[in-house]
Amino acid sequence: MIMSHFSPVIAIIGSGAVGSTIAYTLTVKDLASEIMLIDINEQKEQGEVMDIGDAMCFVETGCINGADFKDARRADIIVITAGANQKPGETRLDLVEKNTAIMKSLFKSIGRLKPSTIIIVVTNPVDVLTHVVQKISGLSESHVIGTGTSLDTARLKSTLSAAFGVSSHAVEGFVLGEHGDSEFVAWSSVRIGGVPITQLPGFSATQASAIEDKVKKEAYEIIARKGATFYGIGLITTHIIHAVIHDQKKILPVTTHLKNWNGVSNTFLGAPSVVGKNGVEKIWPLALSKQEQKKLQKSAEAIKKYLGRI
Repeated sequence: MIMSHFSPVIAIIGSGAVGSTIAYTLTVKDLASEIMLIDINEQKEQGEVMDIGDAMCFVETGCINGADFKDARRADIIVITAGANQKPGETRLDLVEKNTAIMKSLFKSIGRLKPSTIIIVVTNPVDVLTHVVQKISGLSESHVIGTGTSLDTARLKSTLSAAFGVSSHAVEGFVLGEHGDSEFVAWSSVRIGGVPITQLPGFSATQASAIEDKVKKEAYEIIARKGATFYGIGLITTHIIHAVIHDQKKILPVTTHLKNWNGVSNTFLGAPSVVGKNGVEKIWPLALSKQEQKKLQKSAEAIKKYLGRI
């Protein structure tokens, strides 16, 4: 159990753009007594450790070190960013199979974890891999969390903030389901300044469709311009870790195991979950509309199809 006053040891597996950004963000926010970076590319790992380590005189973080896979056993929180990226001509299923094999290999290298360990899965396809990592690690379902639709929800809030001319902090609501093509905006959950969005002047089905399309395509737009996305997901992952360390009980749309939630069971998907020191402590009883429930079921079917092939 991670106590709210405790500054944990955090291991980040994968020191690419996402992993190193998370390491930097955690350092700046002073959330860890020690950050371990672990990567098969030891040169890259060492370079990131040296670069972030140069800034330790400006923060309260204890230290950042390079480490071996087996060192992750002593971590209180493990962040998984390692994996293959999708190449031109490859299908999403190709990526599932490759990254499933990578997950099996790295956890074989790590060995048995202490039961209190919390794992945050960032690697895509995150919903499938959260399921895979939970099975391989042997940890309880509540202790293995995927970043899910948290980034998509942040994109929704930013888009609505711009559209309505208000702070993104005034926007509530969720993108749910698969972090991918079958995700959807749960418009029934969206409120701005406490007002349901459907009651705001000027909001229409056409605008809703355009906003949802923009949110879904945002990652592709960023990748087309700069090659990868890492700042947004870096802050999202740190936000989830912050909720765990400080036992904040925040309701976040993370990937977790659904059990008869809006008609979906036995599937890892993005759903509003109470996140605290014990990981996902419960799934929030948000009642979706019938149309939204059908979209959630479509997401569940897509994930189950992938799981049936690995």
